[in-house]
Amino acid sequence: MKARVFSGIQPTGSPHIGNYLGALKNWARMQYDFESIYCIVDLHAITLYQDPKELRQKIEELAGMLLAIGIDPQHSSLMVQSSVPEHAELAWMLTCVTPVGWLERMTQYKAKAAAQETVGDGLLQYPVLMAADILLYNAAKVPVGDDQSQHLELTRDIAQRFNSLYGEVFVMPETRLPEVGARIMGLDDPEKKMSKSTPGSAHAIHLLDPLDQVRKKIMRATTDSNPAVDFETMGPGVRNLLSIYQAFTETATDRMAGIFGGMRYGDLKKTVADAVIASLEPLQQRYKEITSDPHYVSKVLDAGAERVSPWARETVREAKKAMGLYTSR
Repeated sequence: MKARVFSGIQPTGSPHIGNYLGALKNWARMQYDFESIYCIVDLHAITLYQDPKELRQKIEELAGMLLAIGIDPQHSSLMVQSSVPEHAELAWMLTCVTPVGWLERMTQYKAKAAAQETVGDGLLQYPVLMAADILLYNAAKVPVGDDQSQHLELTRDIAQRFNSLYGEVFVMPETRLPEVGARIMGLDDPEKKMSKSTPGSAHAIHLLDPLDQVRKKIMRATTDSNPAVDFETMGPGVRNLLSIYQAFTETATDRMAGIFGGMRYGDLKKTVADAVIASLEPLQQRYKEITSDPHYVSKVLDAGAERVSPWARETVREAKKAMGLYTSR
């Protein structure tokens, strides 16, 4: 029996190459080695206000993009979090065993809370819901970007605390990171991770950006004061461009210096742009084909939810039994 893998992505903003290289490409690659569940986490998205019509549209757009990237609905369960109510039910049970101090120390919570005038409780409880997402399916592996590693550690802490209080109910999950491209930085500010929520047209390359716009963004990317690539003194902007190229082309690390050492920045950017466009062009074509059928994406999402629901119900039943909550006979 194959080990089960789970990962999720919020349907907010537009997916960019950082999402693709940091997680989504890895999802498609590993799906045949595991029993894979990939989730559009819309309950997580509403920890901050979302326009309802836009949120619904973003859910289906993201699902179409995941299919275009290569998620195979014959081998993987692609579903929407709110379609399986056990996500929220288990999250409440886990909330009741999670100390508030654990949640208040989360780096992402502190950063997001500092940017808000008022903070909803959902933002604080975000990592508990994430733990429920993972533990609900007894996932052994969780492929995520490195920014989520703290949340994965919290998931393990919550599972361990629940198991110590109520007996061995949950599998302890492991994280799984890609070897290259796990952290892609902004083109305009290579000190900050590329983000769906950061404003500015020069920050991120979105997966559905027009290809001529992709090239313009890369040609305007921040580099450093050197005239050419120097592997001893290069700044974070140049390092980021090289990481993007390496992740898209899967070039071996020991070949990078031979390819780019001494290359002038104009040529570097052109080479990186060519590599990015070569990958995005067929991806965008697949997206157009998939979304040309207005019903296909929703059928895939409904089928995914139907497939995973029995597993979710069984986990919640076992957790309720362990805690002494009522379960029908």
